[in-house]
Order: sequence, then C-alpha cells, then structure tokens
Amino acid sequence: MKVMDLYCDNKASIMFAHNPIQHDRMKHIEVDRFFIRENIYKGCISFPFVKSEDELVDILIKGVCGQILNDMIDKLGMIDIYAPS
Repeated sequence: MKVMDLYCDNKASIMFAHNPIQHDRMKHIEVDRFFIRENIYKGCISFPFVKSEDELVDILIKGVCGQILNDMIDKLGMIDIYAPS
C-alpha cells in the first residue's frame, strides 16, 4: 500500500493530527480529526511539513509577491501565451 502525503505548512495542524488528546478549541473538527488520526496510525497518510514558499496551492488562495509567484508558475509549468517569442 502506498502512503498518501498531505503536505502542510501549518505545524499546529500537523501536531493536532498526531495528538490523541481532545482540545476544547477543536470541537468543530472532531470527526475529521479522528478520521485523519486513524489513517495516520494505519500508515495510509503522512503529514510532511513544507515551507510556505514551496506550497503551490498558495498561488490559488493567497496573494503572493512577484518572485514567489514567478517561481510557482515555473514549478507548475505554466507559460505566458502573450509573451513575445
């Protein structure tokens, strides 16, 4: 069985997923957390940490500065169809 990597740039989320203790601030995510934690213990899911600068999804959900935007566009293999050739 292959392990699914869920890359995350939030260390608190990674710790909550691995922590068996229920916290009052986590009541609204109780069902999802138990599902994730169960699959972590089974070895189906892993939560590797990734720096925010390397998180490709940020290009879709956050405003990123020019250099980071260009780096992410390169990583995704996108091209500017309007750029002079």
